[in-house]
Amino acid sequence: MATTVGTDTLAGSSSPALHLLDKQRTIARPGFNRWLVPPAALAIHLSIGMAYGFSVFWLPLARAVGIEQPATCDNVGFIELITSTRCDWPVSMLGWTYTLFFVLLGSSAALFGHWLERAGPRRAGVVAALCWSGGLFVAALGVYSHQIWLIWLGSGVIGGIGLGLGYISPVSTLIKWFPDRRGMATGLAIMGFGGGAMIGAPLADRLMNLFAGPTTVGVWQTFVVMGIIYFTAMMLGAFGYRLPPPGWQPAGYVPVANNKSLMTSRHVHVNEAIKTPQFWLLWGVLCLNVSAGIGVIGMASPMLQEVFGGKLIGVSARLGELAAGERAQVATIAAAFAGLLSLFNIAGRILWASFSDVIGRKITYLIFFLLGIALYISAPLAGEAGRVAVFVTLFCVILTMYGGGFATIPAYLADLFGTQHVGAIHGRLLTAWSVAGIVGPVVVNYIREFQLARGVPPDQAYNITMYVLAAMLLGGLICNLLVRPVKEHHYMTDEQLAAERAKAHDQTVAQQSPAISNDTAVATSNPALLVAAWTAVAIPLAWGVWITLSKSLVLFQ
Repeated sequence: MATTVGTDTLAGSSSPALHLLDKQRTIARPGFNRWLVPPAALAIHLSIGMAYGFSVFWLPLARAVGIEQPATCDNVGFIELITSTRCDWPVSMLGWTYTLFFVLLGSSAALFGHWLERAGPRRAGVVAALCWSGGLFVAALGVYSHQIWLIWLGSGVIGGIGLGLGYISPVSTLIKWFPDRRGMATGLAIMGFGGGAMIGAPLADRLMNLFAGPTTVGVWQTFVVMGIIYFTAMMLGAFGYRLPPPGWQPAGYVPVANNKSLMTSRHVHVNEAIKTPQFWLLWGVLCLNVSAGIGVIGMASPMLQEVFGGKLIGVSARLGELAAGERAQVATIAAAFAGLLSLFNIAGRILWASFSDVIGRKITYLIFFLLGIALYISAPLAGEAGRVAVFVTLFCVILTMYGGGFATIPAYLADLFGTQHVGAIHGRLLTAWSVAGIVGPVVVNYIREFQLARGVPPDQAYNITMYVLAAMLLGGLICNLLVRPVKEHHYMTDEQLAAERAKAHDQTVAQQSPAISNDTAVATSNPALLVAAWTAVAIPLAWGVWITLSKSLVLFQ
């Protein structure tokens, strides 16, 4: 297939071997069931969502040389430490992988979002699979050769690019298939990103125990196995993507005109969208909501331990006063708390996003911020009163709104800017996540250290933190209240829209879609395929939910 010279060559295949990745090959035939697309998106998001669970590798990697105990080296410089094969790495160095994940996620989503709209979701999904799984293979080599820079390069940089592409690959596709249920559709997919760690972390723990031995902690072997599993799942997801024909609408759907509503049937170019106040107000909404939520996630385990201490196991003593065995029991309960937060993070993504289809995106975020402020202010009171169940419940609700914020923002963008470039606009907005991934944990950690340095008891050191996070939510509330419909002059004219659709190969897709074989059309419309697709993603998700719930019930006993 001939392609034009320049950036458009990225969207078309110059090699016959890559023809299946062409956007033309993803157009759905008549009779295609749109409910086949969410499982494809979930297959990719459940895979890349393991980024949230990477901390399960830190302690084993911190003793990769010493095996039983970390092999420490005194007076070793930074360069020698990252290349030495005889010194174990501190957890603080390993944690930079986590930072790289989310910095690269946001930056790669912003950089490649426009290309994705032209190339189509299948090609983006395949590249995401190659980067995410390939990054795990490079990281495995880094563990095997004990070179931490290879772990940073593999999982952090290459894998981070895969995160960005995988995260945004289904967004515009699902919104185009579900114009009547935008929030629910994106919530279903983005739910998978929150659930990836719930599946991947216990799987990684079991694999490391299987491969561990006298000379290895089992991490590099686990990286290889998980890389193979994720590559397979993501490729199946990428080839499961289908695009609706240009102009397609579900039966009975009537587009909403943009009069007094925030929803529009027009379209804004990605380069024009970033010039609008609406884009930057939503950037602030996402950044502040995520900064507050990710701060809670990062300190969930130590916070519960230090606030309640021995009360978690029926002992009237602070954490520092407990014996080693008692502290281990408390740590186990705190780990269950972190897992429970992950479950509510997932639930919030689908529930709040679906609810936003009913009440609107702006009102949904209004609830997030008003209710969130009240819950953050109430948390210290629950801690001082020793109410463990109330404390846990408050943070579970907070995490539903953290997850719901991620899942609702793509629909909010589609309402304001239209669907033509929503994937690219979403990609650029995700730079807010990159900033929040640094701001939230840094603010929380430094406030805690400052409080402890002033002599504040550990069980009270988080009170000021909660008030600061509530102030962040107040800022997000103000940004959301200021959102108004996009001004008329920002929308593309009919001629500009036609030109953009031509660049995105939408016209070519419309002309060439009949060339797709009838066999493919029959297979995709088979009800058994729908059942198989949903079962394939439901089984691992149900397994992760069961493990999380079984470990967290102790919090309410």
